[in-house]
Amino acid sequence: MAMGAMHALKDHGSRIPEDVSVIGFDDIRYARHTDPPLTTVAQPMSALGRKAMELLLEILERPQTPARKVVLPTELIIRGSTGKRRRTAA
Repeated sequence: MAMGAMHALKDHGSRIPEDVSVIGFDDIRYARHTDPPLTTVAQPMSALGRKAMELLLEILERPQTPARKVVLPTELIIRGSTGKRRRTAA
């Protein structure tokens, strides 16, 4: 979606990152090959899959297991699609 947004913004005359910053999610393979390269949030996909299986097996073994929230670390990968923050007058 972020790459599609970048194409649409460019088609309408916006410059990335000078006019608009764009950030994606998932760090897909093509993110680093866009023009400019897409800033993105990377998820630990292998760890996500492992944790999902652990939780599923736990629920299958003990159906009364209470629901819980699991948060895995993410990483912001800064590339060329985000510009410097501009200060605005207060």
